[in-house]
Amino acid sequence: RDMIAIVDYGMGNLWSVEKAFRKMGYAVSVTRDGDEIARADAMVLPGVGAFGDCVRSLEELGLNEPIVRHIDDGTRFLGLCLGSQVLVERSEESPGMRGLGVFEGGVVKFSADSGGLKIPHMGWNNVRILKRAPHLRGVADGAHAYFVHSYYVECDLRELAATSTEYGDEFASSVWRDNVFATQFHPEADSDGFAVRIGIYRNSGYFAPRDADRLIKMCHAANVHAPQMILKNFVNKYRRG
Repeated sequence: RDMIAIVDYGMGNLWSVEKAFRKMGYAVSVTRDGDEIARADAMVLPGVGAFGDCVRSLEELGLNEPIVRHIDDGTRFLGLCLGSQVLVERSEESPGMRGLGVFEGGVVKFSADSGGLKIPHMGWNNVRILKRAPHLRGVADGAHAYFVHSYYVECDLRELAATSTEYGDEFASSVWRDNVFATQFHPEADSDGFAVRIGIYRNSGYFAPRDADRLIKMCHAANVHAPQMILKNFVNKYRRG
């Protein structure tokens, strides 16, 4: 089986990400070992917290180079929330701190006059599909996803964004290029976005396509809002063959 490395740099929602993958029956290693990350078949970089703290932790643990090498080698990469922001070069949140530089550009804060909306942006919101990235196959345009953030990746939506979301400003809620897919939202915490979770994980190569498509259709047909139960039922059946 493919080994999925979840990068442990001392911050982030590691438990919920690990749990989501294990519930689907995948081999997961939560690790801060650079060699293990470089050898992994796929890598997940989660994150909750500040840009500067994340970058500093990655540097202190010597993980910057293995992560960038993993991406440059064409190996599957999935960034979640802060794990998407550190892919760019800089952030208004932490002036002077340099990100991984996988993508050009920076991270900016929601404007204070965003229509009277509260910052941080927290809760369920729609994602509008701009590009049919393979990770989004089977995901409905306008599906709901869960957000907790005050900053977002500023980019040309036509160039890098796979989905966008409105919160005062229209921002890139996911970015995609080649083997790299990263979301500002939390697919591991999804609700009626069952299709978002299954679609992204399946199309990242972590999920059997035929079984995933069947479950997505079941979800839409039944309007299911309990992805954990469906995932559990799927994994039990999948393990029996």
